Amino acid sequence: MRATHIDQVRDRLEQRGTACPLEEIMELCPELTWNQVFLAIDHLSRTGQVRVMMDVGKTYTVQAYRPVAAVASTAA
Repeated sequence: MRATHIDQVRDRLEQRGTACPLEEIMELCPELTWNQVFLAIDHLSRTGQVRVMMDVGKTYTVQAYRPVAAVASTAA
């Protein structure tokens, strides 16, 4: 089965493990277009799988996010 662009972006962010500037996600996923990355981040943000933050320099950063309930259930 082939991973969707949403899965690819999420997997790469999880592998990175730290916050990533939005522009650097393009470097993590060179096979995807800017539109595919943007739509994937939008979907992942709306479904609570990533956090999108804006720093004081008005740069957006993205980080894979696991809600506390998910972390607690995997630790059990």
